Amino acid sequence: MHDIRTIRADPAAFDAALARRGMAPESDRLLVHDTEWRAAQTALQDRQSRRNALSRQVGEGRRRGEDTAAAEVEGGDLRREMEALESRATELDAEIRLILDRLPNMLDAAVPDGFGEDANRLVRQVGTPTDLGFAPRQHFELGETLGMMDFATASKIAGARFTILRGPLARMERALGQFMIDLHTREHGYDEVCVPLLVNSASVYGTNQLPKFAEDLFQTTDGRWLIPTAEVPLTNMAAGEIIAETTLPLRVAALSDCFRSEAGASGRDTRGMLRQHQFRKVELVSIARPDTSDAEHERMTGCAERVLELLGLPFRRMVLCAGDTGFGAAKTFDLEVWLPGQQAWREISSCSNMRDFQARRMNARFRAAEGKNVAHVHTLNGSGVAVGRALIAVMENHQQADGSILVPDVLRPWMGGLERIAAA
Repeated sequence: MHDIRTIRADPAAFDAALARRGMAPESDRLLVHDTEWRAAQTALQDRQSRRNALSRQVGEGRRRGEDTAAAEVEGGDLRREMEALESRATELDAEIRLILDRLPNMLDAAVPDGFGEDANRLVRQVGTPTDLGFAPRQHFELGETLGMMDFATASKIAGARFTILRGPLARMERALGQFMIDLHTREHGYDEVCVPLLVNSASVYGTNQLPKFAEDLFQTTDGRWLIPTAEVPLTNMAAGEIIAETTLPLRVAALSDCFRSEAGASGRDTRGMLRQHQFRKVELVSIARPDTSDAEHERMTGCAERVLELLGLPFRRMVLCAGDTGFGAAKTFDLEVWLPGQQAWREISSCSNMRDFQARRMNARFRAAEGKNVAHVHTLNGSGVAVGRALIAVMENHQQADGSILVPDVLRPWMGGLERIAAA
């Protein structure tokens, strides 16, 4: 959500920011509504002042036994005018909000211009794609050959974009989630939270999935929504709150199931489990002061990178270009992991600084340590990381020529000491 005062102050800058995302100017339309809304508010105040004066005049006149009919008629006319002005002001406010609700966040100046993956900028790479010495298989080939990844039965039960994992592969998926949430809570200072998987519309609006991305979500018959990521409940813990500055930053993490309709993914990644309707992810959320959010963004991304380092996976950090940066983000780092089976880099984590964009939608604020000043917090979120994609990356990068999979050292405590996953 944008502050209309910022748009009033520099409409050209606002339109230029939209243009970076390939969007048409919006300031003229917004400011026409805003000018009329402010005029209605001024007229309301003027009429309210006049009506208050008339009320006093009528009261005093009645006490003196004077004829107050004319003043009463004028007061009635003023009341009807005020009702009309209030109605129009409400309509204008709704129209302004409707426009603002569908406009993306302003981009950080460091975000590169451009559209599409080719315009994303490499920040750094850790590790190099390994030559396995044999033709690598994709994860679904490995999983099906092992008899531990079953797409046919999942499709029979639930439809497309679901997977059933069995045996040691199911255990590895669970081990990855436990390893990651323990790493972030024990070593990275995040507080673990067990979150609701169903949330109300206000919460989904607060993290900017509504109204623009409703088709990407699953809604229940009673109007609640299945979470697309634990970002929604974790961030909304700050909704409507005034947080003491001394407690910031707040860092919370959750391992949860996530649900996405993948409405825009028709025909993409139809084989395997890269794009699922249901998946697990470790989500990291920070609530920070505005002056520390950039540093917090770097820190959060580093926490996600640590997961990949410990799993022995080659990865690279990309800063997304203007056209690729998500709707609510001011700046996003994507972590891409190398998948030998695909011979491609694929996203495994996305860490974003939303600045005060979400905080304005959910009215999340903090109070300065000294004084009574209150300001909006900055919110940040990131994958730490997607469990299913981590499973894919481990399978493909640690596969052996015989189709078995070596278990990374860091996972073995959660795997009962198992060193290799092989067919029975």
